[in-house]
Amino acid sequence: MSGKRPNIIFIITDQQRYDTINALGYPYMDTPNLDRLVREGVSFADCHVAAPSCAPSRASLFTGLYPHTTGILKNADRWRSSWIESLADSGYRCVNIGKMHTYPYDAPLGFHERYVVENKDRYLEERWYFDEWDKGLRARGLVKQQREQYRKRSDYNERLGAFEWELPEETHSDMFVGDMAEWWIRTKPKQEPLFLQIGFPGPHPPYDPTPKYAEPYMSKELPLMEVTQEELDSQPPPFKAMRVHNCEIDHDSVVHQMNPSEEARHMQRAYYLANVTMIDEKVGLIMEALEEGGYLENAVVVFTSDHGDCLTDHGHSQKWTMYDLITRVPLIVWAKGREDMIPQGGLQVDGLCQQMDIGPALLELADVVPPEHMEAKSLLPALKGEDWRPREIVFAEHGRDGILEETEFMTMARTDEWKLVHFLDEPFGQLFNLKRDPEETRNLWDDPNSQEAKRELLDALLHWRMRSGYQTRRLFEDAR
Repeated sequence: MSGKRPNIIFIITDQQRYDTINALGYPYMDTPNLDRLVREGVSFADCHVAAPSCAPSRASLFTGLYPHTTGILKNADRWRSSWIESLADSGYRCVNIGKMHTYPYDAPLGFHERYVVENKDRYLEERWYFDEWDKGLRARGLVKQQREQYRKRSDYNERLGAFEWELPEETHSDMFVGDMAEWWIRTKPKQEPLFLQIGFPGPHPPYDPTPKYAEPYMSKELPLMEVTQEELDSQPPPFKAMRVHNCEIDHDSVVHQMNPSEEARHMQRAYYLANVTMIDEKVGLIMEALEEGGYLENAVVVFTSDHGDCLTDHGHSQKWTMYDLITRVPLIVWAKGREDMIPQGGLQVDGLCQQMDIGPALLELADVVPPEHMEAKSLLPALKGEDWRPREIVFAEHGRDGILEETEFMTMARTDEWKLVHFLDEPFGQLFNLKRDPEETRNLWDDPNSQEAKRELLDALLHWRMRSGYQTRRLFEDAR
């Protein structure tokens, strides 16, 4: 076995739900390459992000700190620092290909090389930023499929953001990122130890697969959650307002509908899942390139996503809520050939964890000591199959933005049995008994028989914030 520090390949998608990988228990999916990572690696069954949108979730993942500590509570909040800097300082060659969603987009963040590819539709942040994908399309004389073009369609309002990619297949954003990663691996001189972050823009909307990927899913029966008026009536006012907002404003080329047809819902789901299969194919080719380049002889490969997507389940579009469909994501760690580091392939780890808990584990594998102020708790014992204590509670947060407009600040606390969603300075909220109501459709916030559980979780929120303030106090000493 090699005693050298491992190459770390960190693959992250955008807006991919947990229920999108065949080997995790979802037979309608076609994901042979991700299935291989599950079969040969370690997968976490109950991993939750720290925020229900891109930038705050990613900032927590790559700092090991909660959003209220980073101060990054929504997209376009400034984010310029990460634990990647510690890897670079320790001798790793750090390379980003694809999406990171820093702000500014090209902030170094510890990378020696950045090949930035951002959202397919950019309106909230640096709308006029030209990334590598923009430049590639322009070099071929092509105009990117985007909102201005989709709006010209007579059926735009009915498509729920699902559109066919009509340009050459290799120009699709996920194909572009996958091809660029392959190109880098195959053409650059071998550099070890390597930290290579590959960020796919999909399956974030527009849901835009090429027809050959969409057609198989269009012919499948796909699970669609029933949305009842009783559930919609029980949702807190900010979520009700957000449903209306997303019907009036076409974020990311998605015009939401209050009562979409089954056909429209099925098509949206099919196109979204087809985007995942496109990414899966590129993951397989990236693994081949890494193996041929000799990187996989000494490597840890991580696959995850920054949050999920409601896809009209619960009556909502995209993210910005705290349902498990949003906060629970796949987290897979593969290290075949380095059984001295991660000995158990095909292991599924049950129990709650925060997604950012992978950060200190990777630092430890790289012989870098995680900073004491980190709020993340290392997953390394779980990866090694050793005694590991799951978190009793996981948390997520989000601030007011251009979509979640009717609340100042939203916080989630989730145990194995209960979930609470708190809205700052408001008398309403959400409370779900996850054992009796795993789909989170019965809001027990005002249920007299559930007040003890509600009080326990509110107390847990208070203790968590006090602990957080104390643990991270040294972060702000230099500012005093």
